[in-house]
Amino acid sequence: MATLEKKTQADNSKAGGKVSYPLGKINFILMGICLLLIIIGFWLMSGSANVGDTFNNDLFESSRVTTGPIIAFLGFVLMAFAIIYRKKDNSNDTAETGLKEE
Repeated sequence: MATLEKKTQADNSKAGGKVSYPLGKINFILMGICLLLIIIGFWLMSGSANVGDTFNNDLFESSRVTTGPIIAFLGFVLMAFAIIYRKKDNSNDTAETGLKEE
């Protein structure tokens, strides 16, 4: 166990002490936006129900039947994208072309 810790510390010191995390700042921002979409979608689907013998026509509003579920579904789908998303590394492109960054 101690050799594993020494190896990772040595790898970090070789890399300039920079620790790489699986998710970056942009991932958390995108996940927050997706969570907001999901909350908005469920809020649009909420509303009052039938009470007693009276029928509530608001059950069939377009925001409750189509808009809310579509927004919530997009939030769930985009959440997967937000987790998988990785920022493109431009340092490899400049090394291959021989151009210097300014």
